[in-house]
Parts: sequence; structure tokens; C-alpha cells
Amino acid sequence: MDKFCAWLHENMPGRYYLQEPMKNHTSFHIGGPADLLVMPKDVEELRQLLLCISLEKLPLTILGNGSNILVKDNGVRGVVIKLGNALRKVECNGNFIVADAGVSLAAVANKAASFNLTGLEFAVGIPGSLGGAVFMNAGAYDGEMKNVVKSVTVMYIKDGSSKVIKGKNLDFGYRHSAIQAMDCVITEINMKLVSGKPEAIKQKMADFTDSRVTKQPLDLPNAGSMFKRPHGYYAGTLIEEAGLKGYTVGGAQVSEKHAGFVVNIGNATASDVLQLMKDVQDRVYEYSRVHLEPEVRVIGD
Repeated sequence: MDKFCAWLHENMPGRYYLQEPMKNHTSFHIGGPADLLVMPKDVEELRQLLLCISLEKLPLTILGNGSNILVKDNGVRGVVIKLGNALRKVECNGNFIVADAGVSLAAVANKAASFNLTGLEFAVGIPGSLGGAVFMNAGAYDGEMKNVVKSVTVMYIKDGSSKVIKGKNLDFGYRHSAIQAMDCVITEINMKLVSGKPEAIKQKMADFTDSRVTKQPLDLPNAGSMFKRPHGYYAGTLIEEAGLKGYTVGGAQVSEKHAGFVVNIGNATASDVLQLMKDVQDRVYEYSRVHLEPEVRVIGD
């Protein structure tokens, strides 16, 4: 690690941090320190970074904007690369939008709307980066990423080489993509949209935004929907029916506004959240015989 840090000091001054608290980089505001957090400024710098990490055989974690993530209390060993502060270019060409993986999903949705393109309205209120959204096939209301992704460019961790993969080959499913099993980083996404009526696009986005503000606990730190939607059910409904709305462990609480969310009501630890999740899973299974599967990714020690 010392040799790698010396390389960073020479090549990326001011863009790496030792023992950086991950609570400062997640929407949950929870998480112990990363041994080393690095924020590359562009694709070429990312390539050089991956080559050095591979050469030094250091553990690696990729982070977008830090939403949909729970970092454990002892933090993350090795190197964390955060793309959310870089790789933020967005371009529109006809009905196509080409964007870097680090740009926020909401920004891409608004960019599409500014060019009167429909198909991304559902994404206007989803937190997180575009790359993260593709990685997990994020979706809401009437849409999901698989409906708009034409292709993605990935960079392989082992050698820094790049490859374009067509959307139809990404095995998109509910909160799933083939990228999750690949040793690579998404760097660029090419999306195909459809021309639409400006007023209809704006109204749809306004309706989705209003629904989120009304129904979701946006005033408290959280990581989005805590559990995947079980087939034939809604996780939030099952949790509420089991009498768990407002259930609290330490600083973590099942939201009183929407039972599908777990919120940080003050200095919650990852241990609080994990215990709460287990309690919810056990109680819901006891009540309805449905097993809830976490949607939030848990990383670290």
C-alpha cells in the first residue's frame, strides 16, 4: 500500500484520502473508514488507477454516489474508487443520450427532458449514479434501465482494457444485470429514447416527483428501498402489516412514512441496521411466510 500511496501522491494529488469515513460518502450517512478512497478525474486516470491496483493486488471496491449501499462499521479494506465526483459528461445526439457512469441519474433524466426525449421520466427522483443504476437495473413506477440502455462501455479491472457490451447481452432482470458478475467498471452508457411531447414529459416527471415527496422519507438519511419486491407482494405493505412501522434498533428505524425504507434517525450504526433488517425479515416471515431479500448492498467489514 505504501508504494501505491507514493504513486497516488505523484499522480493524483488531492484526489485520494487515507482512512476516509465512508459515512461521508453514502446516502445512509453510515460506515466506517476506507483504508484508501480515490476519486479519479477521468477515464484515463481511472485506467491507470486500475492497472496499479491490479499490479499491487489490492482489494478494490467501486462506488457511484453511495446510494443503495450500507457500509459496515469497521469500514472497507483496500481501495475504494468513487466515480460520483467524476465521469460526469452527458451528450445528446438525436434520440440517443451518451453519458458517463458517474453522472447522477436525475441529471440524465432532466437532460433527456430538456431535449424532449421520453423514456427516462421514471428516473427523475432515483438517487445515485447512472452507472450504479445500470449495475442494478434500477427502476420505478413505469420504467427501468433495461428499457433504455442500448449499450455500455466497461473497463476491465485486471488490465484496464475497454469493451462495449450491447444492452441485450446484459441479462437485465429485477435489480440484476450481468455486470454484477463481471470483474469490470462501467464507464459510459448509451441510451436510446423516443421523441415526446414536452408538456407530457414535464407533467410525468412532476407527478413522479410529487409522489416521492409525499410518500417517501426524503428528510432522513436512507439507502432507498431496503428490500426487493417479493413476487406478488410489496415489501413495505408486508412490513406494515407485520406491525413494524416505526420499529427501531439504536439509531435505525423502519420509516413511519413508508415501511419499505429504513432511515437513520441519528447516529445509526451498520450493526443497528443489520439487526433491524434481520428482525424485519424474521417478523414478516412469521406473519406472512414471505422471505424478504435485501435490495441494499452491504459492503465492508
